[in-house]
Amino acid sequence: MSEVKERSVDLATQKILRKANEEDIVVAWDRFESMQPQCGFGELGICCRICNMGPCRIDPFGDGAQRGVCGANADTIVARNLARMIAAGAAAHSDHGRDVAHALLLSAQGKAGAYKIKDKAKLASLAGEYGIKVEGRKKEEIAEDLANKVLNEFGQQHGELRMALRAPKKRVELWRKLGIMPRGMDREIVEMMHRTNMGVGNDYKNILLHGMRAALSDGWGGSMLATELSDILFGTPQPIRGKSNLGVLAEDEVNVVVHGHEPTLSEVVVEASRDPEILSLIKEDGAKGINIAGICCTSNEILMRHGVPIAGNFLQQELALITGAVDLMMVDVQCLMPALSNVADCFHTKLITTSPKCKFPGVEHIEFKEEKAYEIAKDILKLAIENYKDRKKERVSIPKENEDLIAGFTAESVFSFLGGKYRATYRPLNDAIIAGRLRGAAGVVGCNNPNLKHNYAHIEMAKELIKNDVLVVTTGCSAIADAEAGLLQPEAAFKYAGKGLQEICETVGIPPILHVGSCVDNSRILITLTNVVNEGGLGEDISDLPVAGAAPEWMSEKAISIGFYFVASGVFTIFGTPHPILGSSNVTDLVCGGLEGMVGGKFAFEADPIKAAHLMIEHINKKREALKLKPMMYE
Repeated sequence: MSEVKERSVDLATQKILRKANEEDIVVAWDRFESMQPQCGFGELGICCRICNMGPCRIDPFGDGAQRGVCGANADTIVARNLARMIAAGAAAHSDHGRDVAHALLLSAQGKAGAYKIKDKAKLASLAGEYGIKVEGRKKEEIAEDLANKVLNEFGQQHGELRMALRAPKKRVELWRKLGIMPRGMDREIVEMMHRTNMGVGNDYKNILLHGMRAALSDGWGGSMLATELSDILFGTPQPIRGKSNLGVLAEDEVNVVVHGHEPTLSEVVVEASRDPEILSLIKEDGAKGINIAGICCTSNEILMRHGVPIAGNFLQQELALITGAVDLMMVDVQCLMPALSNVADCFHTKLITTSPKCKFPGVEHIEFKEEKAYEIAKDILKLAIENYKDRKKERVSIPKENEDLIAGFTAESVFSFLGGKYRATYRPLNDAIIAGRLRGAAGVVGCNNPNLKHNYAHIEMAKELIKNDVLVVTTGCSAIADAEAGLLQPEAAFKYAGKGLQEICETVGIPPILHVGSCVDNSRILITLTNVVNEGGLGEDISDLPVAGAAPEWMSEKAISIGFYFVASGVFTIFGTPHPILGSSNVTDLVCGGLEGMVGGKFAFEADPIKAAHLMIEHINKKREALKLKPMMYE
């Protein structure tokens, strides 16, 4: 086992890693080390398993003339592999949106009593965008029409996605000109798989052009709908206080950890945890209460709306179980390590799967159905309460680390906290950038990966950006990393931010890093950027803005899709480690250079978070110069 300090910067994580080592429990970092050296062909993206004539591998040190059995060269193989990653990531997030739309439909039809329409204003607004009559109709009637229109859009074969029309006019025109305006989510994903099948497309530029179309169907389609419909059904978040890190687990309470990405069941679990029957059972079992905590993006969803504490991000999911204090972990879909069942077996913890899309061998499955959501939630909580008595106190080791945070920022709330309740506007934000008090903004998002020190890149990049008066917005596991480092507190501005950003944070009362939600909520960033363009004074398109994005510790195909829809929207985006494309210089040149001439955005790869931050700052400065903005106020 390597020194734990080299594995993570987080003290709670280090403590539980030592415990895992002492008890011979294998975790992600151990499995990563056992895989060394990893396949060099795979890292470069030049191995192909699309048909049964291979697998074919192209020599990265050859003369470029080598081809696979079918005749595919490195450019084709790398482009197809990357495009399939985009398709898989887009499918995951878009399917999330489909499930939320289905829940909205059942709620509107009165078939899912656990769900109520909580944001009527957003329902009316979104219905208006879809051309649905609102006046004189019940909210349930409006919601049913909206849900049906949205669900039909997933399989839409022609036309344009309605949400994509929210983008700045100049951007929409560019997508149409390039032929990448998305039609239907399923249509673009299926076509991506078809284009990359054996014997179909082999022009790497054409393959990746459609890759951007598939990614746009995610960011400006499935993900954006997931966010909007979740707000309608569960309420649009408002700034809210919470806590983060493994120290949120309680020694004398029943600990239930929800993990995954879909809020439809976890929302109801939070409500059911207050049910009188559940509270009575807890007292009978000797616990002082029930403590709901989260891992990954399910955690972000219920934090944003209820202030439920976060136990950790992606690489802390096994560690939460190793504390010995988790009585039940409930999982749905995405970012779930198959190893969870092995770690749970080392303790008393019950692991429960809830989605028909995701089952673990030998693990109890309680299938979630929206029509019976509340009853299912109570049944799961009863299992946790019953299991509390089997907890072995001598094996419990809960780190003390947990940090206060503020989350719950949205594109809508920016209007209010900048302009006030009665003068909601983006003007103060635009003016701060124009005047040079704020250099620009950056989105820092994405996963953890054991190939980089846990949380380090997220934290150091964010600190370097705010030090240089760049407002940071964050989602997903990156947001959790910042929370665990205390960066989501208003006080962090006085410790880490530059003078201009510090003045803004002090005046408005916000942290220098804004937590805007789960991974699908990257769509909130797209809407915010569009609102900034529409406010005026900073160009006519997203690509004109002094902004940049980054995924410093990415690991998932979803991150690839997110990166591509931001680049296709005109945003310069940095990934900490490269996409598996370096085996093709042509694809690498296109992704890291040529795309900018087409869509105004491009990728860069840089593992050092400080160097990466300065690449972003350099890009932001260039955009400021192009807009002829005033010099920075405090430089």
